[in-house]
Amino acid sequence: MSRTKEQALAWLRTISGELATTTLKQLEDTLPWYREMPPSRRSAVGLVAQAGITSFIAWYDDPKATPWIASDVFGVAPRELLRSISLQQTLQLIRVVVEVVENRVKSDNASLREAILLYSREIAFAAADVYARAAEARGLWDARLEALVVDSILTGDSDDELQSRIAALGWHGHGEACVLVGTSTSSVDVDQIRRTARHLGADVLIGLQGNRLVLVIGRAEPVQTGGGPPESPLSFMDIASNLEFGFGEGHLVLGHPVDSLVDASKSARAALAGVAVARAWRNAPRPVLADDLLPERALAGDGMARRTLIERIYEPLQTHSPELLTTLWCYLDNGRSLEATARELFVHPNTVRYRLKRVSEVIGWDATGAREALILQSALIVGSIAAGNQRGRNAESSKL
Repeated sequence: MSRTKEQALAWLRTISGELATTTLKQLEDTLPWYREMPPSRRSAVGLVAQAGITSFIAWYDDPKATPWIASDVFGVAPRELLRSISLQQTLQLIRVVVEVVENRVKSDNASLREAILLYSREIAFAAADVYARAAEARGLWDARLEALVVDSILTGDSDDELQSRIAALGWHGHGEACVLVGTSTSSVDVDQIRRTARHLGADVLIGLQGNRLVLVIGRAEPVQTGGGPPESPLSFMDIASNLEFGFGEGHLVLGHPVDSLVDASKSARAALAGVAVARAWRNAPRPVLADDLLPERALAGDGMARRTLIERIYEPLQTHSPELLTTLWCYLDNGRSLEATARELFVHPNTVRYRLKRVSEVIGWDATGAREALILQSALIVGSIAAGNQRGRNAESSKL
C-alpha cells in the first residue's frame, strides 16, 4: 500500500528505533572491523548510525536541510572516532544503514525509495567532506609542528618534548642524521622532495625560512628483498646529491652526521657555518660537506670548526707520533715538495712518502691533495696556537 508523504514520515518515526537496532545487528554480522572495536568505539559508531537514520527522517521532511547533514550525523562522533576509522570504513557503515532502511521500506512508495538513494548520495559526499577537512587540518598542524621541530634543531633549543614531537610527525629515520642547508626556489616542491627521499630510503624534515631551505635527513631501515641481505643504505652525500634539485641557486652545504635526530643541532650549526663561508672556496662542489670548509669556517671564527681541526687532525697526529706531525708540517711548509722536505729532515724522499701515507691512514686526509693540504695546514696552525695557549695557562697555574 502506497503512503502519502505525511503518512510515510509518521511511519518512519515509529520504526526509527527498530531500524537502529537492526542496523547495529547488521554491522555486527557484516563488518569485521566493527566487531573488533572496543565497546566504547562500537557505541560511538552506533550513535553515528542512529543519527544517520534520524537525520534522514528530518531530511525527508525538509530536503533543504542538506547543508546540515554532516553536522547532524558526524557531530555525535567523538574526535577519536574519526581518527580510528577510515573513510572507506565510514562508507561501508553508510552502505549498511542504507541497505537496512531500503529493505524495510522496499514495499512502500517509489518516492520514498528514491529519497533514500538521494540521501545516501548526500551523506556519502558529507562524509568525504568531513574527512577532507580533517585531513586538511591535520596537514596544517603537521606543517606547523614540522616547522617548530626544524626551528628547534637549527637554534639548538632542544627540550624534553622534541622527541615526542618528532614521533608525532611519523619520523621513519633511524640512527644517524644530518642537515642539508641551501637557498630555496620561488616555489619549493615539498611533495616531490619527500617522494624522492622515500625512493632513496630516507626520511626528511623540511624547513622553509625565508630564502633558506633546510632538510633534516635520516636514513630509513634497510629494505630486505628476496630473502637476501638488506640493501646497503645510501650515504648522506648521495642522498643530498639526489635532493639537490629542490634547492635554488647558490651553495648547498651538508653538515656532518650525528648519532640521532635529537643531536641534529650540531650538524645544523656546521651546515649553517659552511653556507656563510662557502663563497670563499672558488670551486666548491654542490653539495659540499661542511667539514670540507673547515679552514674557511675556522678563519671566520667558528669555534666548532677549530675544535674539529684540533680533535680530528692535530691531536691524533701528536698522540700517535710527533715524528709524523713534524714531517707533515715540513712537507706543507716546503710547498708539498718531497725532496725539499727530505733535505730538511735529513731522510730519503721515500721515507717522507711513507710517513705521509701513515698520516693519511691515521687521520683520513691526504696531504698530497691541494684542498686537503689546506685543511691540514689550518689544523696545524690552530692546533699549535691552542697548544701554546694551554702551555701558557699551565705555566701561570704553576706560578700560583
